[in-house]
Amino acid sequence: MVSKRKTTPFLFVCFLAFVLSSCASTPDAEKGNTSTERMAREIESSKRVNAMNEKLMTNALSIKRSSRREYKIGPQDLLEITVFEVEKLNKTVRVSSQGNVNLPLIGILKVKGLTPEELEKELRSLLAEKYLQDPHVSVLIKEFRNQQISVMGAVKNPGVFDVTGAKTILDMLAMAGGLREDAGQLLFLLRPPKAEETFQKGMGDYDRRPETFVIDLEGLLVEGNLKLNVSLLHGDVINVPNSGKVFVGGEVRSPGGFVKGKKMTLNQAIIQAGGLKFQASASETRLIRYSEKGTEKEVLTFNVYAIQKGKEKDPYLKENDIVFVPSSLMKSALGTVKDVFSASFGIGKVSVGF
Repeated sequence: MVSKRKTTPFLFVCFLAFVLSSCASTPDAEKGNTSTERMAREIESSKRVNAMNEKLMTNALSIKRSSRREYKIGPQDLLEITVFEVEKLNKTVRVSSQGNVNLPLIGILKVKGLTPEELEKELRSLLAEKYLQDPHVSVLIKEFRNQQISVMGAVKNPGVFDVTGAKTILDMLAMAGGLREDAGQLLFLLRPPKAEETFQKGMGDYDRRPETFVIDLEGLLVEGNLKLNVSLLHGDVINVPNSGKVFVGGEVRSPGGFVKGKKMTLNQAIIQAGGLKFQASASETRLIRYSEKGTEKEVLTFNVYAIQKGKEKDPYLKENDIVFVPSSLMKSALGTVKDVFSASFGIGKVSVGF
């Protein structure tokens, strides 16, 4: 009897300890599984970015292209023009701030925006019209004007780069040291409007927003689709967002890019962006979703007011989704969703598919 009384409490304590340890181990096991999944995703993302960086550096070293032939002549460039039939027509001339040059027999000629090859054809045509039969002309750019191109976001060395000559996206990504491991799949190229075109067309502030090109980095770097390797212009801005982000713009209080959680809805993204402004036309909120290759987009319309009242389902967002809340004053201008982000967010017209 004495032995039985001592054994029973001992067995009860063992049973209780087993139950408690079982309960405690369940969250730990779940944490372990979550941690393993997160680590697997990070390793996969790291492998993907490393593969793209390897291709980037290889392309930067091995791709041979006639970049000088593709370059568009601009103010302050120094041109060497040779007419093989008449040595006296040969001239080295600097392009004026208006984009013109003064040449023998021809006079003042606008050359800004032309490639060297296009200028050669123009000169041949002008000389053949009055002075020479079948002239042969060569145009060489001896000095390039300085240009500034910015690279920002998930690159190793972001900044504003002073460059000369023709540059492409590959060139600038290489100059910025390649991609960071947290880089996303898409690249945004922001191109500001030309000042002279803005003045001539009398554009308002709304129309003067930058044009945006969406580039699929895997298509460019891994698959080697050089059609995506866009030639850059002075003032261009390259932005490589971090992976796992969504973007919210338009009539919200704090537009920008936001890290997408495991499950983020459209309304939650708007809340992350500070909520709606008074002038928002949230019943016509656009969700722009790019394909995995970044070359096609789907535009969906949602009524955020109805979602907030529980009358419509709140859709889950995917990585790189763009949410745009229009203004009630701009409904007619948003039929084709040409403008994606507000001016403070720095992105305007969207173009895809080069």
